[in-house]
Amino acid sequence: MMTQHPDQPHTLRSYDDDLLGIRALVEAAGDLAQRQVLAAVDAMSRRDLGEASQIVAADEDLDRLQAQIEHDAISTIGRRAPMADDLREIISAIKIAGELERIGDYAKNIAKRIPVIAETAPVDPAVIIPEIAGFVANMVRSAITAYIERDADAAMNVIRRDATVDEYYNSLFRALLVHMIENPKHTTQSVHLLFVTKNLERIGDRATNIAEMVYYSATGQTAGTRAPAVSAAYDAVVPPEGK
Repeated sequence: MMTQHPDQPHTLRSYDDDLLGIRALVEAAGDLAQRQVLAAVDAMSRRDLGEASQIVAADEDLDRLQAQIEHDAISTIGRRAPMADDLREIISAIKIAGELERIGDYAKNIAKRIPVIAETAPVDPAVIIPEIAGFVANMVRSAITAYIERDADAAMNVIRRDATVDEYYNSLFRALLVHMIENPKHTTQSVHLLFVTKNLERIGDRATNIAEMVYYSATGQTAGTRAPAVSAAYDAVVPPEGK
């Protein structure tokens, strides 16, 4: 089968329907994944244990979407024998579905920590967590939009945002360590918040992975090696005076 420009219809209308169906499933999975992330952090901020349980249960919906994407993509490859642009797009859909499933797992992990976090009063450094969640959820949404529109420039913009997530993570990591030194009674909650922060940082990484796949799918070229993050998270933390 000859490869055509992504904006041109294929000879068989049913082939276009197959591709549109896969894109719609990927879009639905991306929408669910980013909503799960935002809902998990919102439930954590509000100490809403009922909402946390619903988020954990909803993870199965994302698992089902991943399975459906893989099934439809493999079926399309078998029936249509796609080449070049089309094959890259379909293979990317399978890989993106896996990344979105992992994002759902991170959201579920955040939700599972809410009962412990809710046992004590909120800690000051945690006020920035919703902002980080909003940032990485937007990365997920932008990466999926870039996939649907086959927009390499938009994908590259998502890739560049990964450095900002690392800066968020390093800053909050250090702030929580200092808080634990100053407030030993908050150690358990702070440790769980550290894991929440790490989950959000990993969601940013997954969104970046998706954007890199989109860039390759749209151009046939890799997006290049990510610049290594300059991490200050594990630098020595100076204990406050008197501690």
